[in-house]
Amino acid sequence: MCSDTNHFHVERLNQFIYTIQENISEIHPIYRNDPLNLYVILGSEKAILVDTGCGLYPLRPIVERIIGQRDLIVVNTHAHWDHILGNHEFKEVYIHKNEANIVSHGYSVFFLQNSPAKIVKRYEKYDHLIPPAEKVHPLEDGKTFELGGIKAEIIHSPGHSSGSICIQTDKKMLFTGDVAYYGDIFLPRRQEFPRVLKTLSKLINLWDKQKIDKLYPSHRKTPCEPSLLIELWKNIQKIGDVWDKRKYNEFFFAWEFQINDFIFYVSRS
Repeated sequence: MCSDTNHFHVERLNQFIYTIQENISEIHPIYRNDPLNLYVILGSEKAILVDTGCGLYPLRPIVERIIGQRDLIVVNTHAHWDHILGNHEFKEVYIHKNEANIVSHGYSVFFLQNSPAKIVKRYEKYDHLIPPAEKVHPLEDGKTFELGGIKAEIIHSPGHSSGSICIQTDKKMLFTGDVAYYGDIFLPRRQEFPRVLKTLSKLINLWDKQKIDKLYPSHRKTPCEPSLLIELWKNIQKIGDVWDKRKYNEFFFAWEFQINDFIFYVSRS
């Protein structure tokens, strides 16, 4: 089903999960990871909203229709713009302590000034500085949320960013944020690849121990099989083999590589 604005697409994936999707390419065509997947994890007493999206249209009314009388917990998987710009609609948000300071202040979207005119106009009402939530709670690895009939645990998963997290449930579901998905993958500097690979190895170990059987990424296809984690690990390892063939992407200030089903952007900063 679509939301009242037709901007969001809402779908129930299973007993516990709704996805709320928006197309990030509408904000700027250089972003190709459509759709952006926000999630609502439903327990009998509480619910978690995973990320708040691009902040273009009201999200809270959609979430409230889904959760009914349940208490709501809002969690950001990390502090990149397409995951946090709806935070201001909610009184409180949770994010890993490494990135809590970023979402505690207004977030500038001046870098989107060359977006389509209707997009720029919507951000102009905030003078291109999107306000934060009233209160930000820092998260640490291992923090759990009891929702009623389902439990969620925070897994610190640095690599894509220093405060990236995944959310694991006791129903064998793993919400991977931007740590793992099919599509355009944004990586830190080459020197930091060991940290990325360590995180992927940790998640693969959860699969080996039969603690997860489905992945719910923040972009493109959802759900995915956990084999995505191995595919990503193997292909990141191949970047060194094609390093001399790298192309420069000015918009992302990054080196660009295409390897099998992934396009990798490796930060230069």
